[in-house]
Amino acid sequence: MLTTRQKLWRHYWYATLRLSDLADGPKPFTLMGERIVLFLDGAGEPAAMMDRCCHRTAQLSKGWCEDGLIVCGYHGWAYDRHGALARIPQFSPEQVVPRLAVKSYHCTARYGYAWVCLEEPYAPIPEIPEDTMPGYRRIQQFHDVWKTSPLRLMENSFDNAHFAFVHQNTFGQISQPIPEKYEITETDYGFEAETIITIANPPMAHRITGTTEPTTRRHMRNKWFMPFCRRLDIEYPSGLRHIIFNSATPIDDGTIRLAQILYRNDREEDCSTEALIAWDAVIVEEDRDILESTEPDATVDMSRKVESHMPSDRPGMIMRRRLLAALHAHGEEEVSEAVPAVSVPVAPTLMPHERVA
Repeated sequence: MLTTRQKLWRHYWYATLRLSDLADGPKPFTLMGERIVLFLDGAGEPAAMMDRCCHRTAQLSKGWCEDGLIVCGYHGWAYDRHGALARIPQFSPEQVVPRLAVKSYHCTARYGYAWVCLEEPYAPIPEIPEDTMPGYRRIQQFHDVWKTSPLRLMENSFDNAHFAFVHQNTFGQISQPIPEKYEITETDYGFEAETIITIANPPMAHRITGTTEPTTRRHMRNKWFMPFCRRLDIEYPSGLRHIIFNSATPIDDGTIRLAQILYRNDREEDCSTEALIAWDAVIVEEDRDILESTEPDATVDMSRKVESHMPSDRPGMIMRRRLLAALHAHGEEEVSEAVPAVSVPVAPTLMPHERVA
């Protein structure tokens, strides 16, 4: 599926830039192939619009903010948060500013990010109860560009079979390749998936897990929010909760911006922010390395048999089925250029007397 070619996904919210990134002025961003500009209005709330002045098409992101307006750096035309032209400095006070506007987008602040929806939203931003829950702290972990697609990241997030291999240097156990199964409950927003797994617990992870035992267990209560958000809710036997929220924000058909937020029910003196970021950074890089080697165009129409599957792929197969059904429900067909793998005949095994010297 070529994400940006599907109009449906323009109707969902995506985490774009951190609010702190906007403190010093407008910033450019590409969402679903659309070049937009983000800035903070006079009330300190994020706003998003097309990154193009309606005068001479200069990028508004090259301008600045003034009196709650975004000012074009070319000729100083200024716009409000809704994209309406508010000021032309070359006009005298008696001249009326034309009723012109730049296309604006739905934009709101949540969890330290500016969230943007390009069209009328079909679903709300996923709720993270721990964000306002006493006893939890929020840690902004990663905000990186990956050369992959959002579906690849979402599938990987619920793929227990890759732990033993991709993460064998962190928490995976190469000697235990058979994955634990998820108990999956489909919901209107996606699905919930629960399982308990045994993981390696190297010294670097002791303060993360709350134990010095060589192995420990993760009780995982995870959620997938259509189309490209997920919640990884890990509870360790120590009582520690390690809750990761991701938005796999599509930039173009082969690139995403991974937003990762962590919630913990301990204190900074128990396990530092630096240690938590360092541990998850290694794991994230292990995932990135392998995912960037895959084809971004992951086909949701499994009847095309572009890829093969095994039982542990069930969460990803549910995703593909649900995404395809959603496209069909809105009158769309999947747009994909993926080519089915060529089936290579296996050469027959020759008996000793049949071999040619």
